[in-house]
Amino acid sequence: MITTTTTLIFVYNAKSGLISAFGDMVHKIVSPATYPCSLCALTYGAVWMRGEWRRFLDGTGLPTRFLYRDEFRSQPDARHLALPVILLGGHAPVPEVLVSAEELNSLPDLPALIALVEARLAAVTD
Repeated sequence: MITTTTTLIFVYNAKSGLISAFGDMVHKIVSPATYPCSLCALTYGAVWMRGEWRRFLDGTGLPTRFLYRDEFRSQPDARHLALPVILLGGHAPVPEVLVSAEELNSLPDLPALIALVEARLAAVTD
């Protein structure tokens, strides 16, 4: 069930920080097929969040939280999840997996990700 405290939590399989961001940008440009974060690859261009993704997130009406691997792994009970991952937090003591790493890694493009997140959110509200 989605409540007023429900938050979409996006955890990237990338390190935080400016130097890491620069390295990620170069990696996505030079060798996109070997880039280790499918969530980043789907939702970001070389530098900025894709406009279609931003509009989708804004349209959900839900708060969003974005974490990098090192930020997420420092939290209790976070070490066992494969990354990247999309979580739904706020309505249970521990955030629930909305879209797993395996699912993210198999998505062909951003429209497929948007359709999957929409379907999962609809299932939670039913």
